[in-house]
Amino acid sequence: MPEADEAAKEQKNFYLDIPQTNEAFFLKGSNNLDWGMKNRLSQIFDPNTGKTVMLAIDHGYFQGPTTGLERVDVNILPLLPYADTLMLTRGILRSIIPPTFTRGIVLRASGGPTILKELSNEQIAMDIEDAIRLNAAAVAVQVFVGGEYETQSVHNMTRLVDMGSRYGIATLAVTAVGRELVRDARYMRLATRVCAELGATYVKTYYVDKDFDTVTASCPVPIVIAGGKKLPELEALRMARNAIDQGACGVDMGRNIFQADNPVAMIQAVRMVVHDGVTAEEAYKFYTSQQP
Repeated sequence: MPEADEAAKEQKNFYLDIPQTNEAFFLKGSNNLDWGMKNRLSQIFDPNTGKTVMLAIDHGYFQGPTTGLERVDVNILPLLPYADTLMLTRGILRSIIPPTFTRGIVLRASGGPTILKELSNEQIAMDIEDAIRLNAAAVAVQVFVGGEYETQSVHNMTRLVDMGSRYGIATLAVTAVGRELVRDARYMRLATRVCAELGATYVKTYYVDKDFDTVTASCPVPIVIAGGKKLPELEALRMARNAIDQGACGVDMGRNIFQADNPVAMIQAVRMVVHDGVTAEEAYKFYTSQQP
């Protein structure tokens, strides 16, 4: 009845004095992305800090059972509660990772050659439909700027960007540094900017001691740093602290976590640096206090 509708209307509160909020997305360079991709990025980067601790365990795609990854079920599963994101292959995801893991999944999507061959000659090694089936937040591709197969690897990335954008899945461009290339800020600025210009949602690169802040400043999308080779624990924590202080949005560490004497304590120490803002020395003190 019209009278009843009018009476009900009188009792409603439309908060006419409060404008609808229109908050900017928290992540650098991501405000104009679609809702689905922003939602997936929120599974990778903690919305409270804007940072991420990615646990990289995808080394087996070209190295086989490297030290610390001989048994993923034994060595890696205890680390899952402390990882914001897992970076891994679809084979390990399907065979070992519990489907109750609800944080971000970043799937290694490029591959082909192993350590026995020229690594830069990679191809896209999975279909975007499989990433959808596996509920991936992002797909990762190696980009060899300056390498023998530079154009091929860049095209691998742009194809993934197109496929991922179609379904709201982010693309992580991983800048690879060959032995013949100088690992300095000038090269990192080039490699990360090229990836961002051609559509990468975020970029993984190496930390450099000098002028790393120019790398993060000149890249319009988030940068996370690679852990690289195994370092003494305090050095790894200092690298993470310096990278965050100079504009990195997180770390993607593998060997510096799962090859540590106490991997569970190490990933917690890394989280303290990345999310809690503690010094490397404070985090290392925690790490040493957890030794059995």
